[in-house]
Amino acid sequence: MPILILLLVAAILALVFGPQLWVRRTMARHADERPDFPGTGAELARHLLDEAGLKDVKVETAGEEGDHYSPDDKAVRLSDLNYHGRSVTAVAVAAHEVGHAIQDAQGYKPLVWRQQLARQAQKAQAVGAVLIMASPLVFGLVRSPAVLVLELLAAFAIMGTTVAAHAVTLPTEFDASFNRAMPLLKKYIHENDLPAARQVLKAAAYTYVASALVSLLDVMRWLRVFRF
Repeated sequence: MPILILLLVAAILALVFGPQLWVRRTMARHADERPDFPGTGAELARHLLDEAGLKDVKVETAGEEGDHYSPDDKAVRLSDLNYHGRSVTAVAVAAHEVGHAIQDAQGYKPLVWRQQLARQAQKAQAVGAVLIMASPLVFGLVRSPAVLVLELLAAFAIMGTTVAAHAVTLPTEFDASFNRAMPLLKKYIHENDLPAARQVLKAAAYTYVASALVSLLDVMRWLRVFRF
């Protein structure tokens, strides 16, 4: 029995952290500096945005947030390595985030839905956390296990919306990578680098899925606290 439990735990950890490790490994594999590249990730992003007529979209360093596009701030934000780097990873990630900026400019519906769902998920997660923390008090007042169970189930369902919000972004990410970024990259990098760029774009598309799996640990942590 202990061996089965260990195997189950190992399988869960592999499922949760495997995609994230694969994304990081793929990005790192193609992050070697390329002196032959004419510009950095930030410079390519700026060029692509200007070519698309999106001169109002800023290109900024992302800090601890990681590579992303902010529809609210109209900004492509890149990690320091990708902002200053001249590598396949840097230019591919830059093109991917520019792809999101183009989606935003064109009113791409899945991106709009993702933003709306992400905002709702943040609110839902806050409500879920409050409900979970309040459950001992509720149980002390009503002395009803049934009410406590219903409250906890509702809280876990609300917090689970964060996982759903990340998971439904996959079509939007693949569109940014392969319908937007890849055609742009074909004009600016050598064809020998395209297979590597395709791998990086695939990893960029799966970043949110990896985050969704890791966010499951938050729900599992609460389940362990309440011994469900």
